[in-house]
Amino acid sequence: MLFNSFAFLIFFPIVTLLYYIIPHKFRWIMLLIASYYFYMSWNPSLVFLIMGTTVLSYGAGLIIEKSSRKPLRLTAAIVAVAGSLIVLFFFKYFNFLSASVSGALRKIGLPASDFSLNVLLPVGISFYTFQTLSYVIDVYKGRIKAERHFGYYALFVSFFPQLVAGPIERPENLLPQLKEKRNFQADNIRIGLKFMIVGFFKKVVIADTVAIAVNAVYNDPAQASGLGVALATALFAVQILCDFDGYTNIAIGVAKLMGIDLMQNFDNPYSARNIKEFWGRWHISLSTWFRDYVYIPLGGNRRKKSRHLFNLFLTFLLSGLWHGANWTFVVWGALHGVYQIVGILTSNVRKKAREKIKLENSPILPLWQRAVTFALVCFAWLFFRANSISDSGILLKKLFSDWSFSFTYVQQTLQSMQIDGALFLFMLLGIGVLFAVSKDISRLELSRKGKQLYVSDGETGIIKYALLTVAVVLVWTYLASQTGYENNFIYFQF
Repeated sequence: MLFNSFAFLIFFPIVTLLYYIIPHKFRWIMLLIASYYFYMSWNPSLVFLIMGTTVLSYGAGLIIEKSSRKPLRLTAAIVAVAGSLIVLFFFKYFNFLSASVSGALRKIGLPASDFSLNVLLPVGISFYTFQTLSYVIDVYKGRIKAERHFGYYALFVSFFPQLVAGPIERPENLLPQLKEKRNFQADNIRIGLKFMIVGFFKKVVIADTVAIAVNAVYNDPAQASGLGVALATALFAVQILCDFDGYTNIAIGVAKLMGIDLMQNFDNPYSARNIKEFWGRWHISLSTWFRDYVYIPLGGNRRKKSRHLFNLFLTFLLSGLWHGANWTFVVWGALHGVYQIVGILTSNVRKKAREKIKLENSPILPLWQRAVTFALVCFAWLFFRANSISDSGILLKKLFSDWSFSFTYVQQTLQSMQIDGALFLFMLLGIGVLFAVSKDISRLELSRKGKQLYVSDGETGIIKYALLTVAVVLVWTYLASQTGYENNFIYFQF
């Protein structure tokens, strides 16, 4: 069931209403049934995977906590972690590894035929797998107590707002909230609905509209121009942020309707002044997961410099592979690892250069740093969005060679991207509106976390969000009538 579907628009109000009608001690049952129904709407048979992962990690947690024998505790942790990773590998990476190995053997002259399995990638498997892994590891490390109530634990794994594409919640944040008695509060409804409206606006009005131009270039790279590749890549940066952050906003909003606070997953990432800061603002739940469960266990920055840099690179390489079974994602992750390493190695040199030309305290410096960071991020996005490594090669060649500055060239480029004057102005207007409501979202984020009291913005606010809703409905209706319109969220494939 997609958030941006009529089925969901019927589903979530019913669940929210039942949540407040049903006595607290039975709410977990209703939410668990609703979450499994939500998940099974894609493919009922795959529900056994999430159930198996849930039972395995729950049982391991109990054994780890109850046993005084360290070998048994370690065995339980290894079985749970390895079992979850094996399932993830089988469904997500087996065909990729098989094709890569057979391709490599053929390149060195050895006979090898392709072998693949006809398996469907279970939606959300990367997200709920990482959620159960963090639980088992944290119980083993003694950071949290094992959850005794199987129903609440199963709900933690499958909680429908964040089940399919995160945020990847930690047990210490979500589990206590699922158990806490929540009374109806009008502010939760107002804040939740506003998050949802902005999320739908980001997804439908901006991401799905921008996708028209992005797909025109990336699905036919041989026909693209250098300007087309540059524009499509910059637009993809907008698309993926609005698509994924839009999903997160909707998830946060739906959970907030029930008084539950999911973690913030994005924090204006394109305002970052360096790549390290970008990753502190982008997909925060994933970047902190890799920091806590991969980078730090590898030794983090506590080892000698060469090992520190290796730890960084490996972490980003694995992060890239997490995103999908394609070499394009591996290259994307490796690029970000290289960015981080180069940033560390050149830090002192760049600082001295800024001081020498008296740029250190200049108001120009932040603008320059943001522009350079955005350019580097966009260059990496090219590989992320490319359908294959060969396509990325074509796109790179076009980007650095196929340029002209004639009016005809620009006109032909825009036509090939299916961008006319109306669509171009509409995209600019949508992005402009998003900037206009960004302060509202920052204020709502603080209110959601209890860092400031929620203050209603009166009739003006009602009109503003009503107009956003109308825009979503109109664009949604128009796009749905177009042939080939795909309304899936980008991160559903991961």
